[in-house]
Amino acid sequence: MDMPQFPGGIWLVDFEFHPAQGREGNPPVPVCMVAREAATGRTLRLWQDDLACLKAAPFPTDDSALFVAYYASAEIGCFIALGWPIPANVLDLFAEFRCKTNGKPKVAGNGLLGALAAHGLDALDADEKRIWRDLVLTGGPWSDAEQLGILDYCETDVQALARLLPAMQADIDWPRALLRGRYSVAAAHIEANGVPIDIDTLAALKTGWQGIQCSLIAAVDAGFGVYDGTTFKQDRFEKLLIRNGIAWPRLATGALDLQDNTFKDMAHMHPQLAPLRELRGALSQMRLSDLHVGDDGRNRCLLSMYGSKTGRNQPSNTKFIFGPSVWLRGLIQPSPGYGVAYVDWSQQEFGIAAALSGDDAMMLAYASGDPYLAFAKQAGAVPRDATKHTHATERDQFKACVLAVQYGMGAESLAFRINKPVARARELLDLHRRTYRRFWAWSDGVLHQALLGGRLWTTYGWQLFVDDTPNGRSLCNFPMQANGAEMLRLACIRLITDGVRICAPVHDAILIEAPLAELDDVVAHSQAVMRAASAAVLGGFMLESDAKVVRSPERYMDKRGVGMWNMVMDQLDLPNRKVGAGGTA
Repeated sequence: MDMPQFPGGIWLVDFEFHPAQGREGNPPVPVCMVAREAATGRTLRLWQDDLACLKAAPFPTDDSALFVAYYASAEIGCFIALGWPIPANVLDLFAEFRCKTNGKPKVAGNGLLGALAAHGLDALDADEKRIWRDLVLTGGPWSDAEQLGILDYCETDVQALARLLPAMQADIDWPRALLRGRYSVAAAHIEANGVPIDIDTLAALKTGWQGIQCSLIAAVDAGFGVYDGTTFKQDRFEKLLIRNGIAWPRLATGALDLQDNTFKDMAHMHPQLAPLRELRGALSQMRLSDLHVGDDGRNRCLLSMYGSKTGRNQPSNTKFIFGPSVWLRGLIQPSPGYGVAYVDWSQQEFGIAAALSGDDAMMLAYASGDPYLAFAKQAGAVPRDATKHTHATERDQFKACVLAVQYGMGAESLAFRINKPVARARELLDLHRRTYRRFWAWSDGVLHQALLGGRLWTTYGWQLFVDDTPNGRSLCNFPMQANGAEMLRLACIRLITDGVRICAPVHDAILIEAPLAELDDVVAHSQAVMRAASAAVLGGFMLESDAKVVRSPERYMDKRGVGMWNMVMDQLDLPNRKVGAGGTA
């Protein structure tokens, strides 16, 4: 598609900035900005004192102009920090480069230097770029010569944009590219908002963590007996599994597979092991100093838009509050007078698969509100009047089967999940194939398209190129994950436009914040927007959502982490900060 006309100009923009007070988690402090109009070459170079005097950008940002940047949420974050009106049209060449090359080998990564190299264009030496960036991050003061050098360095990125845009222009799908640019704007607002954190409890955790580890191990391990001091003993754990009749996945060597993902799956199937999994995770992954929390008690970090192949955000697991062990989410606490709500799509992947495949039985199962029990009924495994209470065991097995299908698991893996013979797992998978024939024909078609055509894409144009070592399971799951990412982006764009304060996107959910008097209305509006976003992606088929609402002074908590959180609070002698079984204080 031809490039739209922008009579106000095409402005290539780059900022240099550092976190306020040099502390990660604080908002950005713009140091300088360079902007260049693509057609005329007119260039503006402004230092931070000049920027602070302006109430708006010194170039058009209305519908007549196009704002171009590489990883535009960083530049929009500087607009927000300066209080400037946000550009109406944003083209993020990072997003377009990721979409253009997703799944292909990269010459030098996904950054600006990598995009230039992929197009055979010259760029500033990476080491030299790092030297100037490190100088900016010192926060100053800078000499006159250093200021001039920083401005020159900033301009090199703008010059790089001027070379990169023409090289990429022919491949840009403009309506969808501008939509992705709007998500860069939404992401900037979300990063600026951050997640409210109980900084007093965080400080107590940082101070007391080393001292409570041994007592914490003793408290948790009392019911397991698998630790020797601070060492997890595999032989003791294996004996525990045998005593409890738990079949555990093994590595090719025959040893138990003790990777965290395996522990996570097994703890889900055997909830009695959850405290042990949380303990292991806490002891191995606890790096509280890495969690980016600003002076105002907000957890802010880069969302890493389009970080995964499916186009989902991929923020750092150590910097983002939703990254570490789930019990640490108890640190999320709305400010006085405010509340937060965790709004997530219900059975999102099942609903997406039903809609995209056009499987009527699958869509009916989703519409029932409990697709797992509906599947069991459709397969004739339980009576039509069965409930999750009367047939909990069967429902759990059919749920495990649905999840196994979504992630491309075979009968052996499913058998482990349900702790049943492989024959039972095969029977469940066969029931899924017979019940949802149209879905399976569509899913097989997705795989054939990927392998024969070498490419998959979403409703809104996010694409994946298939490499020389294709993973069939990932390819079949791509439409669900990637279209789920599309609807999350659409919802975030609309909600930010509507003035809703989004604290964080979390896979298939959005954490929002509002004054207590407005919270219920904001939650209802957010759910309506999320329904509309799903319908836009799925051709009119709407996905419902659930909302977990937390009102100050309560704290947010994932129910899976309640036991560990309360145990840690006891060890820190902070019993007043414990939470109830439902996950709130």
